Amino acid sequence: MPVFMDVHNVEGGVSASDVAAAHEADLATQGPHGVNYLKYWVDEEAGKIFCLVEAPDAEAANTVHRQAHGLVADEIYPISAQG
Repeated sequence: MPVFMDVHNVEGGVSASDVAAAHEADLATQGPHGVNYLKYWVDEEAGKIFCLVEAPDAEAANTVHRQAHGLVADEIYPISAQG
């Protein structure tokens, strides 16, 4: 399955606890969409969130975000795993 890295930019910063709650909402929503959110990283001060996700396509990944909490990615990049 394709793997994507998405990027969220939250003006004014973001708290790690809010991101953790959003990630839990993604996990609860992802199944019917064939999506698997694997891991995320957050830079609280810069307001940056990065999500690593397996998904059939970028839109499926964003659909999960939209339904789970409404915070869709500002950018999403297909990536390939390196051995």
